[in-house]
Amino acid sequence: MPAGVCGCCGPLRPRYKRLVDNIFPEDPKDGLSKSDMEKLTFYAVSAPEKLDRIGAYLAERLSRDVVRHRYGNVVIAMEALDQLLMACHSQSIKPFVESFLHMVAKLLESREPDLQVLGTNSFVKFANIEEDTPSYHRRYDFFVSQFSAMCHSTHEDPETRTKIRVAGIKGLQGVVRKTVNDELQAIIWEPQHMDKLIPSMLFNMQDSEDLDRAGHPSTPSGTGQDGEENPAVLAENCFRELLGRAAYGNMKNAVRPVLVHLDHHHLWDPNEFAVSCFRIIMYSIQAQHSHHVIQQVLNHLDSHNKSTPRLRAGIVQVLLETVAIAAKGSVGPTVLEVFNTLLKHLRMSVDFELGESSRRNSSSSVSSVRGKESDERIVQNAIIQTIGFFGGNLPDYQRAEVMMFIMGKVPVYGTPCHTLDTVKIGHQGTKRIQTMLLSSLIMVTSGFKSKSMSAALPAPFLDPLFSISLMEDSELRQLVLEILHNIIDRHDNRAKLRGIRIIPNVAALKIKREKISKQDVAFMKKHGQQLYRHVYLGCKEEDNNHKNFELLFTTLAILTIELANEEVVVDLIRLSIALQEMALNNEENMPMSIRCGIMALVAAYLNFLSQMIANPPFCQHVSKVIELRNMDASYLLPEHIFRDKCPLPESLDKDDRQLYFQTADMAECLAGPGYNVERLSVPYIPQVTDEDRLTRRKSFVDTISLQVDIMSNILPDKSELAEEITFETLKKAIGPDHKPSSSSVLHDTTGLEEQEREKRRQVMEKFQKAPFEEIAAHCESKANMLHDRLAQIFELTIRPPPSPSGVVSISTGHTQHPSVPVYEMKFPDLCVY
Repeated sequence: MPAGVCGCCGPLRPRYKRLVDNIFPEDPKDGLSKSDMEKLTFYAVSAPEKLDRIGAYLAERLSRDVVRHRYGNVVIAMEALDQLLMACHSQSIKPFVESFLHMVAKLLESREPDLQVLGTNSFVKFANIEEDTPSYHRRYDFFVSQFSAMCHSTHEDPETRTKIRVAGIKGLQGVVRKTVNDELQAIIWEPQHMDKLIPSMLFNMQDSEDLDRAGHPSTPSGTGQDGEENPAVLAENCFRELLGRAAYGNMKNAVRPVLVHLDHHHLWDPNEFAVSCFRIIMYSIQAQHSHHVIQQVLNHLDSHNKSTPRLRAGIVQVLLETVAIAAKGSVGPTVLEVFNTLLKHLRMSVDFELGESSRRNSSSSVSSVRGKESDERIVQNAIIQTIGFFGGNLPDYQRAEVMMFIMGKVPVYGTPCHTLDTVKIGHQGTKRIQTMLLSSLIMVTSGFKSKSMSAALPAPFLDPLFSISLMEDSELRQLVLEILHNIIDRHDNRAKLRGIRIIPNVAALKIKREKISKQDVAFMKKHGQQLYRHVYLGCKEEDNNHKNFELLFTTLAILTIELANEEVVVDLIRLSIALQEMALNNEENMPMSIRCGIMALVAAYLNFLSQMIANPPFCQHVSKVIELRNMDASYLLPEHIFRDKCPLPESLDKDDRQLYFQTADMAECLAGPGYNVERLSVPYIPQVTDEDRLTRRKSFVDTISLQVDIMSNILPDKSELAEEITFETLKKAIGPDHKPSSSSVLHDTTGLEEQEREKRRQVMEKFQKAPFEEIAAHCESKANMLHDRLAQIFELTIRPPPSPSGVVSISTGHTQHPSVPVYEMKFPDLCVY
């Protein structure tokens, strides 16, 4: 009877259950019954309201089979679910999806790798289905956690471990595809999910690189696997896809886990993996988001300001790669922020280096201290490379702003510097920072092409640059000259001019040049004397070496090529003659090697200039002098003086005129249209400007102290300030004391007239032939002298008020009665009201 009851109730089961039961064969090895599966699919499509019940019943059977380890039926159930998902695209699929995800979760929770892989494959198929309507209540928190755990699998068998990790990465990729485009699933970008997603991908990318580097024989590497089965390739593709879908508001949550992962796994030193990660990031994100990534790296660098030098150097090198990619696109407002942060860390690195060197004597381990110093140099070089490379890849209009920005941060003595305190870091630290910033400026200006020199070398940039060029440090002067070469040389002629020498045929160099523009003519009229002055002063430094003279020669040659018209050519010849006279007269007590180096520089440049202006008489004169020097004074030529152990003379003979370039001969050669040869007779004298007090040069410091002594002697004593002001006093104050007697005046009348006529002629000649800048400097000095004289007069004329104490003062024989306070004075009655 019970058997009959059971047989009677069997056909009463719901149809969907019978259809589901029919797809499972008696032997699981036979696989899914296709005909029965087609019936089930047709029933689900025809009656979509039954789809949720079908899914629930399938989930019930699958859970039972998993517990009973009937893995064949589990595979059949998942295959049926996959086919139903692909076939049914209706509104009723939402409840079915919940059952499907519940079954996938059951498989992922099992410890069987095959079941985990099976569940992951089903989830990936589901992730590729585009749903018509969004889901308001579905969450993927469990799947993110489970797939992330699979990515970190540590299974004993390498093949199984790789299979599980590949499945985990594919699952994460499915979660990303299913959620990032769904506005209702924006929760996936929250930190708790990104802290699982990102490290899982980076772990597989990093682990594969470590294995490849170690060459482990038992572990399959990326070279022996297809991309579908290579965890590193899959992780990188998923990482790129995730970053490519990130919006601006999600960039912080996407980049922060990368930085944290690199910190936890100590991947900044060495930093090959960190560099590759940020390359992937910069090439995957949208271009307008680049500056956000740069800002994240800068903030991370700030948080590690007290870390080891190598770690900081690793972060800076990553920043270098980041800005190198971002510079090609839009970097937004981060440009100056990058330089501010880098300059701050440059200052800290110099402080650390100087602190370590100061503790060297007290330290027991000298080798460790030197190691720390060398590590700080690595940090500093990385910062310099970052500054230079970033600036060098910017457009020209932005590069000019960056040049001004960096120049404003270079510490110059006597000028305020808002970034670097030169008092705290001392002379050594200041010099170190100056050297590094100028080196970065060389990189920024490399390849810079400006149509107008006034735009490329504005006064706020040129003045501090020239102030540094007057420092008593040959390395700094070399850097300044190289910066000028990068900016002025717009036709890349420096390589052809490398090395100071007597060039036999300048035409063979095939120098590129254009006609000087009106803007450049105006620039030379405004700043030409400043350029000449710094070349003149730079030549007589005692620590000049071969490279300094090479750079000075290149500077003069580039000025001739790029900015020289007829007027500038005359000024350059005057400058050359002045350098020759300075070496001959030796008023600065320069060493003989420097004097001969200056003479060699003048010879090399005049040889170049004579061929550039194509003046045969001028060329003959220069060639004649050079030939005579070859025979009698080879130490005055660059090919000999700059060789090691070149014999030097005891003195230079001024009377041997044939060995030197003569102004009269050159004026005669240049006589003709275009050249104002009368100006050659006016000797070149460099101006004295305010830059001299900013340069820490001994000669200028001595000059200033001497001026202070003279002024202290000129100013009258306090006792003399009480002198009564008379016509004679004013005459003494304005002009020099000169009281000739009547007999001497009558006797010297003729001589005085001749002196006045000669003085008037000299003044007229000076104002006709001298450059405007020299005239302006002369007038300015006279104005300053007059100002000082007037200040003395005002000191004498301004009297203090009467002293109520009643002190008697005697002046010119008159006695002044003691002064009485106003409230004690007795006024007549008529004056009081």
